[in-house]
Amino acid sequence: MKEITTILLLTVSNIFMTMAWYGHLKFAEWKWFSKLGLFAVILISWGLAFFEYCFQVPANKYGYSGNGGPFNLWQLKVLQEVITLVVFTVFTILVFRTESFRANHLIGFMFLVLAVYFIFKK
Repeated sequence: MKEITTILLLTVSNIFMTMAWYGHLKFAEWKWFSKLGLFAVILISWGLAFFEYCFQVPANKYGYSGNGGPFNLWQLKVLQEVITLVVFTVFTILVFRTESFRANHLIGFMFLVLAVYFIFKK
């Protein structure tokens, strides 16, 4: 159960992270948002990042083997990176219609999946 909880928390965390890091690029299309200065955009992104941490920190706390969780630090990090790429890919395809998902992206992701395999291999 801790595995699933950790993965779900990491996924929600990464949704907020992706919105904080890349959402403002799309939000700039909104009239009121486009008038904001860089400092205001940074503050909005920082506010979103707060919620990222509200899920990221518990995910690592519950998931870490040193706290009774199922994953060591290497596994947590690689798991988080793969979740980040999956969330980013879905976000980009759904929100940024001008960006395309190409074969080289898929090949790169397959190498990351191999990284997960090797990191989790005993």
